[in-house]
Amino acid sequence: MTEVVSGIYSGFVVHERLRPRRHRHRYRVFSLLLDLDEMSGLSRRFNLLAHNRRAYFSIRDEDHGDGKGIRHWVETELGKNGLQGAAHRILMLCYPRIMGYVFNPMTVFFCYRRDGNLGAIVYEVHNTFKERYSYALPVNGASNTVIRQHCAKQFYVSPFVPMDCTYDSRIQPPAEQVRVVIREEDRDGLLLAAAFSGRHSPLSDGALFAAAVRYPLMTLKVIAGIHFEALRLFLKRIPYFKHSLSGLQLESRSSQTKGQISPSLTTR
Repeated sequence: MTEVVSGIYSGFVVHERLRPRRHRHRYRVFSLLLDLDEMSGLSRRFNLLAHNRRAYFSIRDEDHGDGKGIRHWVETELGKNGLQGAAHRILMLCYPRIMGYVFNPMTVFFCYRRDGNLGAIVYEVHNTFKERYSYALPVNGASNTVIRQHCAKQFYVSPFVPMDCTYDSRIQPPAEQVRVVIREEDRDGLLLAAAFSGRHSPLSDGALFAAAVRYPLMTLKVIAGIHFEALRLFLKRIPYFKHSLSGLQLESRSSQTKGQISPSLTTR
């Protein structure tokens, strides 16, 4: 298999809601794909990207998992779900902090076995209530095709979507392109879909500088866009579902929320 390398994926996030009224938006964004084993060397390799240090772009442990160490947390989540064999190499697809600010509605961890095949995917979901929750799902069959996974919704994300839903994901693993599609269904069928599609560029200071110019203050625009789309949904009189902390979410909030919470499942 061709080895996937860290890089920048430039593309679009698209959200489309089907019921009770149609609603669609599309934003130009980029995501970083980073090998977790290379994180400690980011500050030495790049001038514009750092790990747990100040830089124009940065990745901080506190923005993911239990806030104590990203790789160890992913390994723990895999272990809890009997997926220890998929922890040989872990690639993280996420937004970085930009000038110190980040909001990552969904971070995707591609977890590879020793033979180079994809063994699991961990989806880390954040909401605007400074909570986060993860879904660790096995990859069955060939990992060089579109991967389909399914799970029940366990975590409150949007005030305009009920909890009684399921997720159906369709993933094109990172290579020259990456594509992450999340279809959310309720008892009446498909309710909405969210997708990110991006094309790979090698990671370098030149590429990071180009991203800074092309996507200025992108993470601030992400959170502003979330609230703008929420206003549009409110004006369309989309039903509103109030957030109430269940025991599961209380546990998630107390154990995983440390400091500042860092697209894309948030507003639909």
